[in-house]
Amino acid sequence: MANIRLFDIPFDELPNPKQVWAGTPGSHEEGLGKLAILTAEVVAKAASTEIKTGRRVTMSWELTKLDYPNFNRQCTQHTIIPLLGGIAFDDIYTMNPQQCSQWDGLRHFSQTIPGQPERVFYGGTTKEEINDPKSDRIGLQHWAQEGIAGRGVLIDYATWAEKKGIKYTTFSTHQIRLSDILEIAQECKITFQKGDILFIRIGVTKEWDTVMSDAQKRQYADNIKPEHAGVEATTGVLRWLWDTGFAAIASDAISWEVR
Repeated sequence: MANIRLFDIPFDELPNPKQVWAGTPGSHEEGLGKLAILTAEVVAKAASTEIKTGRRVTMSWELTKLDYPNFNRQCTQHTIIPLLGGIAFDDIYTMNPQQCSQWDGLRHFSQTIPGQPERVFYGGTTKEEINDPKSDRIGLQHWAQEGIAGRGVLIDYATWAEKKGIKYTTFSTHQIRLSDILEIAQECKITFQKGDILFIRIGVTKEWDTVMSDAQKRQYADNIKPEHAGVEATTGVLRWLWDTGFAAIASDAISWEVR
C-alpha cells in the first residue's frame, strides 16, 4: 500500500521527480515499480468493462526483426535439433531480446546522480548488484510472477499524422507532442484512468516492413548515431504521465521518447 500512496502524490509535490523509488531496497515492491498500481481490483475492473469481443491481438514483432539491428546487437539464430532420428524435434534460440519486441526492465538503463561519480539503476541499484548472479534486485522475475495485465489505451499517432498530411520518417528526431496525444485522445473519446497501460503507435514496424530498402536497413544498422522518432522528452510529458497514473508505457518505436 505504501507504493500506491506514493503514486498518488502530484508530480509537482514530489521531493525529487527524477528519483521516485518505491519500496524497500531489494523488495518485491521495489521490483514492481509502477506496476504496483495494477492491483487485483484495477485489473478486474478493466476486464469487466473493456473486454467486449474476446478478440486477441499479439503485441510482438517477428523474432527476426530488426533483421539489421543497431548498436552491434546480434540477430536471432534459430536451430532445429532432431531427436531419435526425427521422432521429435527441439528448438534452440540464441537471441538478444533488445533486437526485437521487448519491454525494458528496470535493470536496462542507469541514470546519473548529482554529486556522485557512479551511475545507478532504479532504487539506487548498483552495477555491482546487476552483475552479481546471487542478486535478483529489480529483476524481471518481479513482473513475471503475475504478468502484466490491465486496461490498454492506444494512441495511433501514425494513422492520425497520415490523415493530417504530416510526413516524417520514424528514423529521425520527429517528435510526438503531448498536445498531439491529447488531441488524438479527444477525437477517439478516450478518457484516461489510473492504472492504464499507454501505447503509442509511431509507425516504425510499418516503415521497416513496407518502405525501407535492404540498403537503408543496413545503413541504419551501421549508423553510430542513429535517430529515432518518439514522444517529446519534456518535463510536461513526465508530469502528465505521472499525474494521469499510467502503470506502464510502450510503443512500436526503437525508443519511446525521441532520441
